[in-house]
Amino acid sequence: MKQSQRTIIVDTRGAGLYPFTGEANAFVRDAQIATGLLTCFIRHTSASLVVQENADPDVLADLADFMTRLVAREQALYRHTLEGPDDMPSHIRAALTNVSLSIPIRSGRLALGTWQGLYVFEHRDQNQRREIVLHALGE
Repeated sequence: MKQSQRTIIVDTRGAGLYPFTGEANAFVRDAQIATGLLTCFIRHTSASLVVQENADPDVLADLADFMTRLVAREQALYRHTLEGPDDMPSHIRAALTNVSLSIPIRSGRLALGTWQGLYVFEHRDQNQRREIVLHALGE
């Protein structure tokens, strides 16, 4: 059984979805694991990870718009307001999605479907530098 770990950085430019499938595929290739599991973990509480469609950018825009409608940014609703009107809503959005993902590795590649990609779902309005720990385990 082999293991490999790497931290990658995804720089975001405000709220939205940012792909990192290419970096994850490169890591799995470098780890030389043919069969196993990739775990992705984001080290933040105001951003999350999702598997989502990678073909039509309207899907990503609609998803981001829906999340904006779902979680209000009215500061009067929250106690935690020190970091601005997008902070507490960002924590809630991250709680509603995922901070980690598990993707099978098959034949040395991520076993994603044809239209699936890995994304950082940034919930803050300002530019951020997001760290994602990638951990591959297998043979």
